Amino acid sequence: MFSLGSWLPALPRLAWGWALLDALLQGESPRGWHGDGLGTSWGTPVTRCCLFPAGLVGACAVSVLCSLLKVYLYIQCLNDPERQAEKEAIRAQRRALEPLHVVVLTGMLALVGSRVAALVVLEFSLRAVSTILSLSKGAHSSQLYLLCQYSLGCGVSCGLSFLLEGAPHGTCNLALAAGLAGLLAAYARRLARHVCTLYELHSRARYCGVCILLLTSSHGIPRLLQNALAVTFAVADLAAVALINRDFLSTAEAVRFWTPLTVCYTLLVIYMQEEPRQSTSGRPVYQTVLVRMGGLFILLFTIGRWTDILHVLLSLLGELWCLLRAGVMLEACQRQ
Repeated sequence: MFSLGSWLPALPRLAWGWALLDALLQGESPRGWHGDGLGTSWGTPVTRCCLFPAGLVGACAVSVLCSLLKVYLYIQCLNDPERQAEKEAIRAQRRALEPLHVVVLTGMLALVGSRVAALVVLEFSLRAVSTILSLSKGAHSSQLYLLCQYSLGCGVSCGLSFLLEGAPHGTCNLALAAGLAGLLAAYARRLARHVCTLYELHSRARYCGVCILLLTSSHGIPRLLQNALAVTFAVADLAAVALINRDFLSTAEAVRFWTPLTVCYTLLVIYMQEEPRQSTSGRPVYQTVLVRMGGLFILLFTIGRWTDILHVLLSLLGELWCLLRAGVMLEACQRQ
């Protein structure tokens, strides 16, 4: 009734194209396209045809997070005379690398399978809860925001894939979400560029509305990020559990998977709680990434699939890429 072909002239040569476009917009595979004798299959479009839009939304979410943290850390360093070197280091970050970071991260999130992405989300959620509970012991939440970059991208991608799976016009919904996410990321980058360039002048002159607003309320950025991340990971955790459990045919098979996974994640959380106490340099951050992904690699090597192992290696590259890109801000958070 609402197909795209009914709105346009009926041309026999374009009937195949209209059917294919309708299928993509409605989030379902065209009739008769489940196989062509060569072993090809369309499968679930949200999980196979729409990986790029979901990955783009996740990468844009990471970009917004980094831009807001950059604004917050720059203002904090500007107000502290002893942290002027950190302020200049944050300002000196190359702006041309920001679009490249989004493109590379989009490709990584699009290639990582839903199972490994779900495991990354669950692992970070346990680590975040453990870190928040230990804040009274001297832990810093600002550093946690930077450590969650890749996990945030995986969480947004998993959440969108689960919520839009089988939904009418799922591809169109993902395209709209990707457009809005890109627009929000662009404005966040523009805000960070404006602050690093003109905030020092505008905060003294007091004639820029944006800088005046940041002058009085920039301290609320961590709280804003905390609330947004809490909602995002709450939805992502539910989606991750559902995505993992749908691959099991029986309860016994699920128990054989979740039992070693729970033990592995518990040991990882204990290790990551003890590691920061042994050193205050940035090296333990990268060591923790290697240990986490190494544990997940060994776990999936025994109870997973060979594609999961490849996705774990890709996730390791994604984690390291995000940390290297935010190295300056990570050092500023550790010295805070």
